[in-house]
Amino acid sequence: MIEQIRSSTDIVDVVGEYVQLTKRGRNWFGLCPFHGESTPSFSVTSDKQIFHCFGCGAGGNVITFLMDIENITFQDALARLGSRAGIDVDVSVPSDSGPAPTKTDHQLILMHEFAADMYHHILMNTEEGQEALDYLENRGFTKEMIEKYRIGWALPEWNYMATALQRKGFSEEELVSSGLGIQREQKNGFFDRFRGRIMFPITNESGKVIAFSGRILVKSKEEAKYLNSPESPIFQKSQVLYNVHLARNAIRKNRKIVLFEGFMDVIAAGKAGVDNALATMGTSLTPQHIKAMKRFAQEIVLCFDGDDAGWEAAKRAAIALNEENFKVEVAVLPGKMDPDDFVREHGKEAFKEQIIGKPHAFIAFAMMHARRHKNFQYENDLLQYIQEVLQLLAGRSSPIERDLYIKQLSNETGLSEEAILQQYRKLENKTIERSRPSAPVQEKAPKRDPKRVTSLHRAERLLFSHALANPRTMEKLAAAEDGMPFVSEEFKALYVQLLGFYEEWEKADFHKFLETLRDPELRKLVMETALSERDPEHAEEEIADCLAHLQKHRIEQQIKLKIQQSKEAEKQHDLKRALVLAQEVIALKKSL
Repeated sequence: MIEQIRSSTDIVDVVGEYVQLTKRGRNWFGLCPFHGESTPSFSVTSDKQIFHCFGCGAGGNVITFLMDIENITFQDALARLGSRAGIDVDVSVPSDSGPAPTKTDHQLILMHEFAADMYHHILMNTEEGQEALDYLENRGFTKEMIEKYRIGWALPEWNYMATALQRKGFSEEELVSSGLGIQREQKNGFFDRFRGRIMFPITNESGKVIAFSGRILVKSKEEAKYLNSPESPIFQKSQVLYNVHLARNAIRKNRKIVLFEGFMDVIAAGKAGVDNALATMGTSLTPQHIKAMKRFAQEIVLCFDGDDAGWEAAKRAAIALNEENFKVEVAVLPGKMDPDDFVREHGKEAFKEQIIGKPHAFIAFAMMHARRHKNFQYENDLLQYIQEVLQLLAGRSSPIERDLYIKQLSNETGLSEEAILQQYRKLENKTIERSRPSAPVQEKAPKRDPKRVTSLHRAERLLFSHALANPRTMEKLAAAEDGMPFVSEEFKALYVQLLGFYEEWEKADFHKFLETLRDPELRKLVMETALSERDPEHAEEEIADCLAHLQKHRIEQQIKLKIQQSKEAEKQHDLKRALVLAQEVIALKKSL
């Protein structure tokens, strides 16, 4: 099935949906989607159905491209390509190649999908859900929005969902692991985590439900307004961005993400036609969130609540994103409003055009933040404001930005531009000093010989290329010292992976082996070997030469080590050991 999907899909068409490609000769070229560049170094080869970036080294086939650019599993990539080619793929069945979700993960997703469908059905089609449906409609939710976000209603009964899931065949262990059911203290049954709440499904990037957030219908002192699923094998808040599966196309079209604090803000923005919206799940922005967003866009507009907490969160997020080279802007809400408040009070168009459409640049927002709660009639407040702004400018801004904001500071504070610029230069020099690596105190390490490094890598690459093309090569490699012919850790790891692959498949299959590798760095290395010049007609000679070169490298390393050990022995006046080591060095040199 995998081969059928692969052969039915043209990698040029798939990559072309993400990258603007231009044909040059037999290949297609474009700007690499995996790293920032201004000159196209990203190549797609139609004949071999592979891609390779000569800048960052990323490479693979159509399946691994989709896995990398969408950050999805092998199974999900297969399902998408299958759907595109008109081939049905049962993602519940483990594939016959490549990494797959665990059985536990799959079961938990099935449970959440079942629960989401049931909650949604109760809301839309039963008398029990009518009150919640009326509430949502009064809050401006249309039927289309409720369908789009799969909103539902959890009955107030104690164990309705737990019972339904067990009848569906899910185990008690799965019920607890999912977070949908909670075991009673006496361990004599389960009760539902979510009862009498409007249910908002949280999905992964493929649109599969992995968690819920439930909102109470009536205010209560005893219960929290929102109740979220606990973390589970399929749901980690620090990694999940809400709405990716629905916003992906709009983000690529706009080349921009609008990031909110919570999922309800995304839904409110959706009412106003802001479709490129994502949100964190009630946590601060994490490195995982930032890494995920880098795949979609390099421009981000932050829109957090207008209260003090929202301002502080926006500042932290803006600094983190700016340090990762995003173009950051901040849409500021008036007063203490959240997006839903603004939409209901001022309307959808005003939110989209006046708030999201007119964000503040990063430094401009930082200046607004620094001015908050300060009285410039007090010298301390004034100096603190100037210091905060200049610290952000130092090392972060272009000369044009620097001059613009220094002029603005001068106008705001009444101080001369010259005085502010002088203070800025002091801070900038300190920033440069801090970032400059300290001079090494110890003796310098010997310089690498670039030719030796290159020739070693070339030998390993060529040798692995032969092993990848012909399983019988592995017999020759196994005869190497310690059964490990390779020297570098990367090629050692690939060799072990290839041994396991041939035990299972016996035949050479470049694409299939590539798909078994989870580590993108190892996939890059495999792509390098695929692009290396291998001569099949003289394979025996090339393999022998590579093995000889690697063995020579090992011996040279042993000689260096023993010479060092001999010197240490002499320092310790262990002349007997020094003599033995010297004799071993002579013997090793003779073997070269």
